[in-house]
Amino acid sequence: MKVQAAIVRAPRAPMSLETIDLEDVRDNEILVRLVATGVCHTDLAMRDQAFPVPQPIVLGHEGAGIVTRIGCSVTKVQPGDHVVMSFNSCGHCPSCNEHEPSYCHDFFGSNFAGQRADGTSPLSKGGERIHGNFFGQSSFATYSVCTQRNIVKVTKNAPLELLGPLACGIQTGAGAVINALKPRMGQSLAVFGSGSVGMAAIMAAKAIGLTTIIAIDLIQERLDLAREVGATHAINPSNTPDLVAEIRTITGYGVEYSFETTGASKVLRQAVEALAPRGTCGFVGAAALGTEVTLDVMDIMTQGKKLRGIVEGDSNPDVFIPALIELYRQGRFPFDKLIRFYPLENINDAINDAESGKVIKPVVRMST
Repeated sequence: MKVQAAIVRAPRAPMSLETIDLEDVRDNEILVRLVATGVCHTDLAMRDQAFPVPQPIVLGHEGAGIVTRIGCSVTKVQPGDHVVMSFNSCGHCPSCNEHEPSYCHDFFGSNFAGQRADGTSPLSKGGERIHGNFFGQSSFATYSVCTQRNIVKVTKNAPLELLGPLACGIQTGAGAVINALKPRMGQSLAVFGSGSVGMAAIMAAKAIGLTTIIAIDLIQERLDLAREVGATHAINPSNTPDLVAEIRTITGYGVEYSFETTGASKVLRQAVEALAPRGTCGFVGAAALGTEVTLDVMDIMTQGKKLRGIVEGDSNPDVFIPALIELYRQGRFPFDKLIRFYPLENINDAINDAESGKVIKPVVRMST
């Protein structure tokens, strides 16, 4: 079938909206008509070759839509179901077998290779190979194919156009707090970076009862919104001579948990230094391959501090995404405050606004 898709043909170049061919679904595949797809920092990093994804490629990995066709071996969803498409995984490695798909041993191959496991792509244009299957979906398009591994059925009572960001950015931030760090009610958290991932962490921290939630960002408008959605304190490092000292002034001894989202080595070190004894720092910032960070080993050892990487919020999407939707429906997780909509044909405007910090979470909507 013919579909419209936003294609990356060169690093740092604007995406081009083109009509391309999408193969029919295979026995294990699902065809989804996209309603809306979130724009994530990972899309921009892959456009610019932070990891060597092949080009030309259709990116997009926060897709929400409606199932229109299923292969003969699919049992998880039916045509007409509302769905969100999340990250992909192999389904048979030790991590997948232990229900930890975000640490799939073939995570990079399943999500960044731009092809199916057998080396084919479902996308083409006049004989030209267009790389697809990005995060098992390539959802900057009007239609997409995925599999049961990365599709989540969602309630029809929630606004489908809002739900795509739950597939990655929002799930990553909220899951880092709820699933990975697991703070107790009444404890403290400092969030370094108040983009969509950081904001989701702040909302999750409030939802589970943390009483000191510190937002850190260079953009004052983001700090104002962070206070609106749950932060008890907000710090702009450009106005603070010593960020770590300021955090200790607020808490008395440092935070029990910190969460670093920027991917900057200097910021990660601050997040570790801001910890109280026995504190834990989680980080998700997508730094370039080979990025290194310098830490004070004596500080970490003598104070029993812990540092851990987190992928996709340690989430099982089939369980966690519906739970976040229910929190939203109850008014306890207002992630809609982060979103601005754009038509698919204006995807480059959405990307520019995300890169400039003008918008926290752009979402592109597809024409009906």
